[in-house]
Amino acid sequence: QLQLVESGGGLVQPGGSLRISCAASGFTLDGTAIAWFRQAPGKEREGVSCITSGGGSTGYLDSVKGRFTISRDNAKNTVYLQMNSLDPEDTAVYYCAARPVTRCVSSDKAYTYWGQGTQVTVSS
Repeated sequence: QLQLVESGGGLVQPGGSLRISCAASGFTLDGTAIAWFRQAPGKEREGVSCITSGGGSTGYLDSVKGRFTISRDNAKNTVYLQMNSLDPEDTAVYYCAARPVTRCVSSDKAYTYWGQGTQVTVSS
């Protein structure tokens, strides 16, 4: 069964850090671009970050640039999102998504595989 599983979400205070993970099972992440999306209550889903298949290129939503870092470990079949200086505006369900090509795109419709999401709550 082809699956993406996110983990690492939770409750963190403003200014804190969290690292969330996206592990693939049933298929390899080699040759796939991976993106993180998020959806807050009452808001549309938005792209947060993306990394190309080889990890040589990354992209970020303007509001998270300098605070979030995406990385991948193809040997572990896992992608990570390190989130620092978290703000209550970052509160959302975070989803990882994969598309079986090397390049990132911003549209969520271009992604084939999706995880179930992990909740990140930033609150004091």
